[in-house]
Amino acid sequence: MKAESEHHHPEPWYRSRGAVVAAMIAVTLGFFIVREHWEHLAGRWIYLLLLLCPLMHFFGHGGHNGHGKEKGSDEQNS
Repeated sequence: MKAESEHHHPEPWYRSRGAVVAAMIAVTLGFFIVREHWEHLAGRWIYLLLLLCPLMHFFGHGGHNGHGKEKGSDEQNS
């Protein structure tokens, strides 16, 4: 049997150097786009907030296997 320290877990894609650089560029571009178009967005912020709700619901359930439990999950945790 291998010891716990010998297991190699690959880094997730979002922790790679390229993903961090892409996220930094996206945030910077997003800031300048919002800054330049603030007059258009200021009156419609409530619609952007309402659009954010389904997006957060769709992408936010990945961490706990959605709404239902997988079969056998209680047996594995015991």
